[in-house]
Amino acid sequence: MSNSNQPECHFSLVLISLLSCSTNQARLTVSPSSSQFFEGDFVSLSCEEDDSSAGWTLRRNTSKQQRTQCGDGWGRSAGSSCDISYINPLDSGVYWCESREGPISNMVNLTVTGGSVILQSPVLPVMEGDDVTLLCKTKTTPSNLPAAFYKDGSLIRKQPTGHMTIQHVSRSDEGLYKCDISGHGESPSSWITVTGKPTNTTLAHEPSSHHLVSRVSLHLVVFCPYFISTLLMVSLYRWRATGSDLIPVVTAPATQARERLAEDCDDIVGVITEHHF
Repeated sequence: MSNSNQPECHFSLVLISLLSCSTNQARLTVSPSSSQFFEGDFVSLSCEEDDSSAGWTLRRNTSKQQRTQCGDGWGRSAGSSCDISYINPLDSGVYWCESREGPISNMVNLTVTGGSVILQSPVLPVMEGDDVTLLCKTKTTPSNLPAAFYKDGSLIRKQPTGHMTIQHVSRSDEGLYKCDISGHGESPSSWITVTGKPTNTTLAHEPSSHHLVSRVSLHLVVFCPYFISTLLMVSLYRWRATGSDLIPVVTAPATQARERLAEDCDDIVGVITEHHF
């Protein structure tokens, strides 16, 4: 038998091993949902994920420290959450969730000001086509004061109620935003990221190999129990049909073992094909 079947076998075995790996990834959320805070505010950050066994740890980079985790001189850890009871300007920085296995979540940039004006804007990227509301507020007065809003240093508009809604955002709305309330001051600047919605057209233009790998990976995850049970039945059938057991397979000559492994892989690939994963 040709050795050309061996790469298929290796690929099948790799896919099987992937079934035991967790594909979950945490999502960092911030409460209250904002990218800017006044000094002294209470802030809670959470690593949200279906599989809590991944052991996510909240970390951050600031101007003073790098990759420090919650509880190490800042914040109070509470399970998958981290509470900062009195946030201050030194807490400004980039925050993310990191697991023992290495994967990380989305990153969030938080800005803390000792000033009197902040811009409440989305802390996470916004989807193209959605509506986004920006709120300019002061620490001690009502949030409905007239405010001017700026993008990339240029005035967009003045709003008498202190909030501005951008309808059906597009990539052109991505940029650096700030606001100003006359007599109170100017807020720090925050970057708003706009992400495109996935479309069937985009999917159709993906390379066929990437599309195939994505479909196979998805189906293997969805039909994981069925796949494993089928694999076991195929292996058991071959052992019974040949009247062999594990010991002869292990002690067979190298060439014979490779041929037997390639034949098993042909059966596995055939089973997958028959069920049209």
